[in-house]
This record gives sequence, structure tokens and C-alpha cells, in this order.
Amino acid sequence: MNPSDSFLRRQARTQRFTLGAPKGFRVSPDGSRVLFLRSESGTDPRNSLWSLDIASGEETKLVDAVELLPGEEELPPEERARRERSRESSGGVVGYSVDAVFRLATFSLSGKLYTVDIASGEVKTLVGDSVIDPRVNPPGTHVAYARDRRLRVVDVSTGEDRVVAGEDDEQITWGQAEFIAAEEMGRFRGYWWSPDGQRLLVERVDQTPVPRWNIADPANPDKPVNTVAYPAAGTSNVDVSLAVIGLDGSRVDVWPGDWEYLAAVHWSAGGNPLLAVQSRNQRRLEIHAVDPADGKTTTLHVEVDADWIDLVPGVPAWTPDGRLVRESSADGTHRLVVDGVAITEPGLQVRSVLDVGDEILFSASDDDPTQIHVYRTEDGKVRRLSTSDGVHVGSGSAAVTVVSSWSLAHSGPRVSVLADGEPVASVTSSTMDPGLVPEPIWLSLGERGLRAALILPTGHQPGEKLPVLLDPYGGPHAQRVLRSRNAFLAPQWWADQGFAVLIADGRGTPGRGAVWEKAIAGKLADVTLADQVDALQAAALGHPELDVSRVAIRGWSYGGYLSALAVLRRPDVFHAGIAGAPVTDWSLYDTHYTERYLGMPSENPNSYEQNSLIADAGELRRPLLIVHGLADDNVFVAHSLRLSSALLGKGRSHVFLPLAGATHMTPQAEEVAENMMRTQVDWIKRELGVVSREKSS
Repeated sequence: MNPSDSFLRRQARTQRFTLGAPKGFRVSPDGSRVLFLRSESGTDPRNSLWSLDIASGEETKLVDAVELLPGEEELPPEERARRERSRESSGGVVGYSVDAVFRLATFSLSGKLYTVDIASGEVKTLVGDSVIDPRVNPPGTHVAYARDRRLRVVDVSTGEDRVVAGEDDEQITWGQAEFIAAEEMGRFRGYWWSPDGQRLLVERVDQTPVPRWNIADPANPDKPVNTVAYPAAGTSNVDVSLAVIGLDGSRVDVWPGDWEYLAAVHWSAGGNPLLAVQSRNQRRLEIHAVDPADGKTTTLHVEVDADWIDLVPGVPAWTPDGRLVRESSADGTHRLVVDGVAITEPGLQVRSVLDVGDEILFSASDDDPTQIHVYRTEDGKVRRLSTSDGVHVGSGSAAVTVVSSWSLAHSGPRVSVLADGEPVASVTSSTMDPGLVPEPIWLSLGERGLRAALILPTGHQPGEKLPVLLDPYGGPHAQRVLRSRNAFLAPQWWADQGFAVLIADGRGTPGRGAVWEKAIAGKLADVTLADQVDALQAAALGHPELDVSRVAIRGWSYGGYLSALAVLRRPDVFHAGIAGAPVTDWSLYDTHYTERYLGMPSENPNSYEQNSLIADAGELRRPLLIVHGLADDNVFVAHSLRLSSALLGKGRSHVFLPLAGATHMTPQAEEVAENMMRTQVDWIKRELGVVSREKSS
């Protein structure tokens, strides 16, 4: 086989076989049209903007990103950082906004601001450079965008472009989400239009109190150091405030409250702007309504918890008739609450609220956390819209819903448009066929019923003993065990190298309720590691082909932390580990994430030491390979360097593989991506004493 056509290179070229999948759906108010983003093929990283006529099923390209920009994109540094936070690795049109009547859409491409007339397809350049996060107002008369730490508004008809909020102080930014909001709270916006389009609620961020961390480029010592404001656990966060800015030049400051984090904002015709705010320890969440006339706030709801309050995307929100929509897990189930009444039943775990209209569209998992389905409310009851097993992503509204379905039965998504729950159209997906069909064995393991998947080599013969590779994420807010073929493509490739690959979701992972998620409070290391050990031992009891005398573990980010933890603290179980971009010292990770689980370092120093890896360096008895990107601005390479230094200080041999120029997202270059994976395979086989079979492509 041509080396350039290997599975690993195809996986890198297609961004894990996601290129060509339609996304970013918006449904017109009259239900006749769907806008969406899609690239030309499964290998093209540049998205264009498309329109689907629901009645005819015809797809029309409104914006051709390649035609508009034939060459490479030049992105402002702030836009690169924003995409890193959202894990956006594609290009072209990566986001867009649309006015209330679907007349005008706006987007940025290579830092330029464009508009497109949806009816005619006419594209115009509105602003020439350095545009970040442009959004058109509901009437379609003005577009707001961020540039140079300021929020600007441009008049669509005249082209008049002016600053509406900004200061000369380089530490102050208007209209952009701060690092913690984007990285940990899922809030990527820093301003919100009023329903009438005459005012904006704008975030002001002052990063003066935040410590400064430096990211050098050792491979290019002539390049300047990148200095960033990074709020490590126990240190100061940015100061966040809000103001209502009018197009007429008026400004009303929102009254400050006793809160640390601005978690979510909503402004619709249903009522005054809503704020969801959290205390520093995240055990208190308040929902406030803001009077835009004088900036005064009214508390609408307060939720408290002994551990923390989870943030659910899409809430709080108003219904059009002014009922408050929120989520609560006070009884252990993540439930949808409307006007103080829980709409969903116990056991149905709400994951996100997708749209709030007369009825509500949301995603949830029932008693099977490996599946995510799309639901709608219907006259006070709940109706499931997705019908097949799998992972379903919803958008649009309860009346006209777009459902992207990922399943074990096919690669890539199948996208349906539903009217009142019935299929009326479909959207083409152009993803590449991976040429690999994973066959996971679904398991529920041990007394806790840990959801797991076991993947064996293609054509494995019964009775053949196999070395075991655990491939977890294993931490909060992410799952690996999902009923989607794409979730198991890389694990199947690993299995075909001669391993039995076991993936298990332990306590702390989503989809199983608040008690399950909060079992890790103060005990990240003990609980998540114990669940991986229990999963392995339970799987081996039912599958004698697993050779528990040869067990390796690999992972990235939290999975990298878990892998290093495994070989340090359970060398009796794990015989080699690959730790990719691991957190090794929790005092070096950010405030919102770390303090949620471990509290403040000054108040819980023992918890930080017990859950970090540095103090365990002298206990290493097994082979450990550490991999880390030198440009990582989320889990800084300092984590791996400090662990490596501690290991060296204790005389513990290990291997450290630095990735020049790489961020927290794994390398995308085909050759580097392939060679990094093959290096890991060869290293694990060598350390486990595995006789290599012929390498699979």
C-alpha cells in the first residue's frame, strides 16, 4: 500500500474523518430553509456556507470559501486562540450569524468581515481585516465584531464603522470571552444583541490581576516569547463586568454582584437579559435578570450544592411567553425545569438545551449513557425524536429539527430534517470512508457497572493471548464509550497492531447523573484510577484472551495524567504507560476546573499533593513515555518538564518526547501524526516484550 494512503495519514488528513460532515445548522423562522457549513470533500478542511430548501431537497452553496479565498488564511492571534479554546481545527467559514428573518448572514474569513444576501447569494466585504466573532443584529441593520480589544459596530447599509466599547488600557478587553469562560465554561461569546437590535450587553474583562506565564519556542529561539494571562489554581481570575451599550452612544453599567464567574448570558424577546453566575467555589449558581434601563439585577433563582453546580449548555433562557427555563440536578438527575416545574422524569439525564421556543429542544441520555438522543417537549410531556441507536446531535427548533446521527452501523453522520418529528428532508454528508469497521464488544463491568468497550484485532482467533492496552480519557466532562463508529476507529487500528484495547468510562464521566459525576470530589486520582483497574480486572475475568501480565495504558490530557498515575501508583497492574500532555501538578492548572474538584490550594494543600504526580516520582518502576506540545497554552509543558525533572532527580529512567510548535490539540500534519502513533506502538511493544506482527496500515 502507498504509505501516503495509510489509515493514520487518512485519519490526520480528514481530521479524524470529520471533514465533509455538515454542521452549524440554523433553521429559518418559517421552517422552509436550513443553513449549514460543509467542506467540499472528506479531505478539504475549508468549510463553505450552504442552504437547503426543505421542500425540494435542493442544496445551494451560498458562500464558496475556496473561491473567496484561494490561498492560505491569515488569522488574527485572538482568532487563533479562540479556535484553540473551541478545538476548531477546520478552516474556511467556521461560524456565521444570521438576522431574525433570514435575509442576511455574516461571517469572517481570514480576518475579513463579509455579508451574504441569503436570497440572492450576493457576497460583500464589510470590513477588511482583523475581525473576530462578527454577529449581525436581529433586524439585519448592523454587525458587531471585536478587534484590538474593542467592540465595534458597522452599519450594513452605509459601511460606517465605529468603536462602541473600548479602552486604551492593554489589560482591558471588551466583547470577547475570557480564557476560563471559553476553556472551561463553554462560553465563547463576549457580547449579546438585544431583540430589537438597538443595544448590546457587552462583557468587559480586566486581566490585570491574573499571573503572566510565558511560552517560548525552543525550536525557533529567534521568535519572541508568547506571554499569556493564565489563572492557575488559587491565583486571581480576571475581573468581569457588564454594560448595556446603545447604538445611540448610551451606556448603562450592570450592577456588580458578589460572584466570580459569568457562566452564561441570554437575551431574547421573552424578557430582560439573563445572567447565570457562579461563586468561586462553584457551589452556588444564581440566575439574575438585568434591567437594561438602569443596570439593576433581580435574583430569579439560586441553586446550591455541597460539591459543585454543573453548567449545562443552553440555559438559562426565556420562553417567548416569559417562562424561565433552567436545569437542576438537586435530586441526582439532570432535569429540565420550566417555570419552577421539572418537565423531564427522574433518570433522564439532560445534557444540553438546544433551543427554547414555545416548545423546548434538548439532548439527553436515559438508562444507557453510551447513547445520546434528541428530545422535545410537547404540551408538558417529553417526546424522543431520534429513533436509532447511537449519538445524535440536534439543532433547529422543536418544530423543525436537524438531527445528525452517528452510529455503529455507518461511518460519518446521517443528517435528517424533521418537521414535527417526521422526516421531510436530508443533508448530504461528504466524509471519507475510513476503510475500517470497528467491532467493539460492549461491556458493563464490576459492581458499579462501568461502561466499557473491548476491541480485539480483526480476525482474532479464540484462545490467542493478547497484550492489553487501556486507552482512557477517564476524567470529568468527557466520554470515550459512545455508540458511534467514529469513536472506535483509532482503537481498532491499535487493536490491529496486536492488542486487546479496553476503553472504560469511570466515575466522573457524564451521562449517569450527579452522584456518579461527583464521586471524584477531592479524589480525582484514587477514584479514576480505581475504576480503570476494576474495569481491567473485570474484563479479564470474562475474556481470558486478555493477558494481564502485559498491560499498557496510554492517554492524552486527563488520559495522560491517568496513564502516568497508573504506572506510578499501580505498577502491579500496569507495565508501561504513555502520558500525553498530562497534568502532573494540579496547582499549575486553571482555577475553574481544578478548584471545582480539589478546592483552593491554600485550604486543601494535602488534596493537591495527593492528586498530583510530582511527589510520586521516586515510585516509578515501570517504563513511562511522556509526550507534550511545547506551545500548549492549556496544559503547559511545565507539567511534563517538572515531572521529568523529578523523575531524573530520583534516578528514574523515562522517555520524554517534546513536540515543537504543537498545542494541546494533537499534531495534524500527516507525517508527524503517523510517526507519532507508530513510535508509540513500537515503544509499547518493546517495553511489554511483544513480538511484532506485520504492521497494519
